[in-house]
Amino acid sequence: MKTNYIGADVDCMMTELAVERNGVIVARDRVPTDIRSLSGFLNSITGKKIMVIEEGTMAGWLYRNLKSKVDEFIVCDPRRNKLISCDGDKDDTIDAGDLAILLRGGYLRKVYHTDDEDRLALKEVVALYHDRVRESVRQMNKLRDCCRSHGIKIPAGTVKHLPVRAQWLKQIGPSVLARQLSIRWIGFDAVATQVKMARQEMNRRSKSYPIIGFWKDLPGVGPIRAITLFAYLDAPWRFGGPKKLWKYCGIGLKRFASGSDKEGRPKAGNLRLFRGVNRRLKDAIMGAALSAICQSSNPFADNYRRMVRNGVTPSNARHTVARKMLSVMWGMWKTSCRYDESLV
Repeated sequence: MKTNYIGADVDCMMTELAVERNGVIVARDRVPTDIRSLSGFLNSITGKKIMVIEEGTMAGWLYRNLKSKVDEFIVCDPRRNKLISCDGDKDDTIDAGDLAILLRGGYLRKVYHTDDEDRLALKEVVALYHDRVRESVRQMNKLRDCCRSHGIKIPAGTVKHLPVRAQWLKQIGPSVLARQLSIRWIGFDAVATQVKMARQEMNRRSKSYPIIGFWKDLPGVGPIRAITLFAYLDAPWRFGGPKKLWKYCGIGLKRFASGSDKEGRPKAGNLRLFRGVNRRLKDAIMGAALSAICQSSNPFADNYRRMVRNGVTPSNARHTVARKMLSVMWGMWKTSCRYDESLV
């Protein structure tokens, strides 16, 4: 059976498609970016079909709706393709052909997408929650900066308690600052309401997954961190081993080595942390590790203090504790068991 390698360069309006077979582009087309038009193109191709698109805003939507139309649907990492696809002229038609060629050569790195609509909804709510929290912090900093520019400090309790705030604004008087603060607080109150609503929705959806409750038994792991880790990791079988999981969360190490020393021997490699990672995942697991370390007595805090006494730098010890904690959570996830401090 002939195999068709289909590359698609997607934008919000049109999609460029190229079909590669036996090293030759045998067909090209340009269709609207909607499921009906893309399905019609795929149905017109006979034989085995393997399709690839690059990760983007619409990648998940296309994956869930088109994966049944082909034998294999791949969403790939565009960062891995940049140096190859940008070699020479570049437009959507060329990019679609390059994707088909890279797919046939096996040079693409897959990006994971879930088939579970409920987990996708949970992930979107978690992303909304963190976005609104970040916006509330920005709004609060704007309020403080506005007061600081007039030599005034916002008193404690003014931010969340409306009667205290109203009384404080009266003390300032009918000034330009009071008017500005009143306007800015409208935005802050709106975002604070959104944060509360997103958290309630997040907690409601997370009740369907017992492992989130199990994770909250670990020292330093609260409900927000547990839900965030679950939503972004999605499934334990995605990772072939703990090292891949560590790297995905930004706490794993990669080795850099190049050149030779004066005697011609290869230089020893340097270990560095991965930089291009999901910051929310890294913040969640590192925050959990720091919280556990600050507690009086638990296996993770004891391990940290033992490493520091033995000469390990505090930064390396913190990351080691985070890797240990993430491995424990991964093991609990795979076996669906509760936290047992004696096993740690």
